[in-house]
Amino acid sequence: MPLPELIEIIPPTAPIKARVVIPGSKSVTNRALILAALSLGRTELTGALWSEDTQVMVHCLQTLGFTVEVTPDPAELSNRTIVVLGLGGTFPSALTTGTIDLFVGNAGTAARFLAAMVCLGHGVYRLHGVPRMHQRPQAELFQALRQLGYKIETGDDHLPAIIHGGGPKPGARCTVNTQSSSQFASALLLSAEMGGWTVGMEGYNPDESPYVEMTAALAAQFPKNGGSFAVEPDASSGSYFVAASNLLAPYSQIEIPNWPVSGWQIDAEFPRYLPLRESLSRKNQLGDAIMTAIAISPLAAESTRFTDLGRLRVQECERVVALRTELAKCGAQVVETGDTLEITPGPLHGAEIETYNDHRMAMCFATLGLIIPGIRIRNPSCVRKTFPNFFVKLSTPPPHGLGVQILDAVSRRVLTPDELSANESESH
Repeated sequence: MPLPELIEIIPPTAPIKARVVIPGSKSVTNRALILAALSLGRTELTGALWSEDTQVMVHCLQTLGFTVEVTPDPAELSNRTIVVLGLGGTFPSALTTGTIDLFVGNAGTAARFLAAMVCLGHGVYRLHGVPRMHQRPQAELFQALRQLGYKIETGDDHLPAIIHGGGPKPGARCTVNTQSSSQFASALLLSAEMGGWTVGMEGYNPDESPYVEMTAALAAQFPKNGGSFAVEPDASSGSYFVAASNLLAPYSQIEIPNWPVSGWQIDAEFPRYLPLRESLSRKNQLGDAIMTAIAISPLAAESTRFTDLGRLRVQECERVVALRTELAKCGAQVVETGDTLEITPGPLHGAEIETYNDHRMAMCFATLGLIIPGIRIRNPSCVRKTFPNFFVKLSTPPPHGLGVQILDAVSRRVLTPDELSANESESH
C-alpha cells in the first residue's frame, strides 16, 4: 500500500527513550558494488543499503551480465546482504553486441560510477535516467573519459549518453575538476586500477573533498580477490535522529548504535556541530547533513550562516532555493546571498511542505515537524531514494523508533508503521 500523498507529523508530547538502527551508507554501498564487480571472485557485502539508488545500481550490474544475489538482512528492514561475483575487471562475454540500456533513475552515484566502469567493457552502453538526472552535471566526467581515449556520444554533455567501451587503457592519463561534483573523481578512481589510468584532479583539496577521500580509502581497503565487506551505517541518514535527540532534549534520549567511526563519511561529524555554530560550510564541514542543520536552524539560539552551498543547487533538486522557500513558508527569516543562506531564529508555524521529489527535503522537514505543529509533507514516498523506512522509524514505538504519530493529512487517520514504508519491494 503506497504512502498517502500528504502526511502530517504530530510533535510528541511525552519523553522518548529510543535506540534507532540506521540503514547502511548509500555512498559506501554504491562504491562497494562497483568495486565488487571489478574484483575477482565472490564478494559478500553485509549491511548494504537497499533503497532506490542502490537498487538501480544492482539492476544495472545485472543488466551488464554480472551475477548479483540479494538476500534480506534480519537486523534491518532497509539493509540487504548482497553477493557479487566479480570478473577481475572484465565483463561477462555474452553481452558484446547491440546497445546495452542502463537506466540510472536520479542516482548520481550510479550515473557517474557506471559511466566510468562501462568504459572497461567492449560493448556500447546507453546511460539515461529521469528528467532531473538529465539536467545534473556530467561534462567534466565525460571530458576526462575522452582524455583517456573513450568515445562518449551526447548532445550537450548531459545524460542520456552513448558510451563505447574500449577496455583498459594502461598508461592513459586524465585530469578532472572536482568543483561541481566530487563524484566525477570518485568514478574515475573506482575503475582506475582495472583501467590502468592515472587520474589528476584540478581544484583538489583533501579537506574540501571528503567524498573523494572516502573513495580512495575504500578502494585501498576493499578485498580484491573476493571476501566479505561490512557497510557502515549512513551518517547522513543518522543526522535526522541526532537532530531529533538535540531538539527533544533534555527529556528524551535517542541513541544510534554503531555510529560510523571510519572517518570515511563527513556527516559522521554532524553531532559535533550541535548546538549549531555561527557558520557552517558545505565544502569542508558537512556534506548532505548540512540540509538537516539548515532545516532546524530557525530553532537555534543564534543566527547561522551556511556557506559554500553551490553543490546543493545541482543535486536532486535546486536545494538552496527549495530550503529557503519551504522554511519561509514556516515563517523562518532566511536570506540567500550567492551560495550562502543566513537564517535568524524566530517563531515558526506549520505549513504544507513541497519536497520537489527530494528525499532529503522530506526528511529534513519531518524532523522540524517533531517540534513545530502542523508540518505536512507532500510526496513522502520520495524517501525511498536513500531511507525507505524513515517514516517507519519515526512511528514505531520505542525503543526501536520514536513513537511519533503520523497522519494521513486528508483523512486525519493515524497511520500505522506498516503503512509508512516507501520501499515497494519490501512488500514482496
